[in-house]
Amino acid sequence: MELTTLVFEKGGPQNTAATLQIAAERAQALSIRQIIVASSHGFTAREAHAVFQPLGIDTIAVTLSHSWESKGWPMTKEEKAELRALGVRVHTGIHALGDDVNSAFSDKYGGRSIPEVVRDTFYRFSQGMKVAVECLLMAADAGLIDMEREVITIAGSGSGADTALVCKPSYPRTFLDLEIREILAKPRIP
Repeated sequence: MELTTLVFEKGGPQNTAATLQIAAERAQALSIRQIIVASSHGFTAREAHAVFQPLGIDTIAVTLSHSWESKGWPMTKEEKAELRALGVRVHTGIHALGDDVNSAFSDKYGGRSIPEVVRDTFYRFSQGMKVAVECLLMAADAGLIDMEREVITIAGSGSGADTALVCKPSYPRTFLDLEIREILAKPRIP
């Protein structure tokens, strides 16, 4: 099998269109009907919906948890409502790879929890790799995807999209069953 992987010189929103395009092509080739996309304020989710909706592919947007409101990072109610009106399913939940109760103890006493170690390992590939896997786990745990079918999960470095993966999904509690089957796009420099 021959597979094309886009490798961007650097990550960022300038790679969004190309990332969504390669994901759409692969979704059609594999008959994938569910796309998970990280989206802070709705831009990437709207762009993904515009690409995938005409193909009959369901778009699920996963947002930052509300524990980051002091930084202005979570999606607003209005932004969520706009996406839902388009037909995008939106999920906000506890981050699967950190920023939970484990992180509170790590912050206070030092050391790293297992989710933080896994998170930091994915960061070796890129921020988008970590976020794509995390969003997949979050969407699975929320019951938003068909766990018997492959999924494409899309994320980026800061904003936009520069990473796309084909995965056999798992829940956070069954993380060792997760399979990253294909890397469709990623930045060369994490």
